Amino acid sequence: MTTTILAARGVCPPGPPAPGWVAAEHGRVVDLGSGLPPPDAVDLGDVVLAPAFVDLQLNGVGDVDLATADPRGWHAVGDRLARRGVAAYLATFVSAPLDAYDAMLDRLETATTATTAGAAPLGAHLEGPFLGAAPGAHPPALLRPADAEWLVHLLDAHPGLIRMVTLAPEADPGLAATRALAERGVVVAIGHSTATEAEARAAADAGASVVTHLFNAMSPLRHREPGIVGAALDDPRLTPTMIGDLVHVHPTAVRVAFAARPSLILVSDSVSTNDAMRALDGAARLADGRLAGAVALLDDAVANVVGLGIPIEHAVRAASTRPADLLGLPDRGRLAVGARADFVALDPQTGMRQASWLAGDAIS
Repeated sequence: MTTTILAARGVCPPGPPAPGWVAAEHGRVVDLGSGLPPPDAVDLGDVVLAPAFVDLQLNGVGDVDLATADPRGWHAVGDRLARRGVAAYLATFVSAPLDAYDAMLDRLETATTATTAGAAPLGAHLEGPFLGAAPGAHPPALLRPADAEWLVHLLDAHPGLIRMVTLAPEADPGLAATRALAERGVVVAIGHSTATEAEARAAADAGASVVTHLFNAMSPLRHREPGIVGAALDDPRLTPTMIGDLVHVHPTAVRVAFAARPSLILVSDSVSTNDAMRALDGAARLADGRLAGAVALLDDAVANVVGLGIPIEHAVRAASTRPADLLGLPDRGRLAVGARADFVALDPQTGMRQASWLAGDAIS
């Protein structure tokens, strides 16, 4: 097996970019170093070589909705993401009737076991239907109180497949569902909620560890009632995710969030566009103009925040290392011996993607 060695003026393993090189073999990193590379290295020049991205919230891409995708659709999504520097993602299913989730998860399970050269679906992120008084684009008629017994049954029916669940504290009386999910190793996120700061912290007490798409579909930050935003920016137990398309969150708020919580995670919240949802002014919108998700992908988010003055190593960490760590994946989101050889080359000034590799192979 040929060893591939890539050298760059900036290697971000993560950390501040510095001259170095990475060697890959059999799809894994086998060696890396700083300074002058081995003589047989491929010199990438003035780029930042970083770990490929991990997206925790991806509903669809283009005309493919992951809730209904067939094998061809899953393949198309994986191929497109790989070309954009995304190595893995959570398939995100929004609010639906309870009897619809088994079929979605069955299709996802088939996709996770399929052999493909594209980005890998790591499991499911259920965003709903146990949401509160900030539904956003979720149809209110589909929202309902959290049903811990149903969730446990779903976890048992699809072992290991559900990795993350977003729910609203006010939709989870006594936080029974939050506790049940956390006890079973599922990442519990607070979102689509008008909960107070105290209620958000109580959810963290019960095992919640994430706030889904900070600032969007939640109670705002007020000086006497900080709400979920205040809890997300202050409570170290809660990691905020944030949509980086600069439509969902104003650039100033993006900079404030990074300053307050350098550990935040960037997500795309990309959705498919169709007759009911169209791309307009840089995002997906319903017919009445309400935001319904993003059309930008995670590489766009990284470039966007770098363009706002966020150091490129912080943007990389937010799109690769932090989401991988949240999912307990030590072999993703970092350049280290034994890690997957999934890389992305970025322009050091703009953060724009220049090239991608999966399992050590260049993605054309």
